[in-house]
Amino acid sequence: MQTYPIEVEPEQIIDWLMVERQVAPSEFRVSARRAIETRELPTRKEFRLGEEERDDLSEISTVGTLQIAPAHAAEGWLVTIVVEDEFGPRILDESEASEGEQEIGVAAFYDLFIRPRRGNASAVAEVEGPESAERLTRLLEDIELNRHGSSRGGSTRQTR
Repeated sequence: MQTYPIEVEPEQIIDWLMVERQVAPSEFRVSARRAIETRELPTRKEFRLGEEERDDLSEISTVGTLQIAPAHAAEGWLVTIVVEDEFGPRILDESEASEGEQEIGVAAFYDLFIRPRRGNASAVAEVEGPESAERLTRLLEDIELNRHGSSRGGSTRQTR
């Protein structure tokens, strides 16, 4: 598998995907997850915290991951959008700590991570070979031009 960053904005990909799923609901396999991650608070002078305060605080971030794959796995590509929204140092609430990773819908992913424009978003592609890369390139062109369903020639497996 070859992995590379995608130049198309994650918001544009998701906007396009939500419309496309209405036009051609079985064209893609999509999964979205939300996870709360806690990390040890880094040691920095500006925090000026004692040992006890430092033990109570954690650096908290919410990470959203959306994966888009073709309905037919043989097409050989995967697009992953990751958004990391850091809350910064704080005391982790017990209910938050127990949530772990949750499966969410595409609309929920959009509402939680994309619409508020919080955090850092990135999109990467994984392709199995040159043919898969070609298919994905055509799909990304469709996304950039906002072509849907029959106006884009149907399935991404078709060549133009």
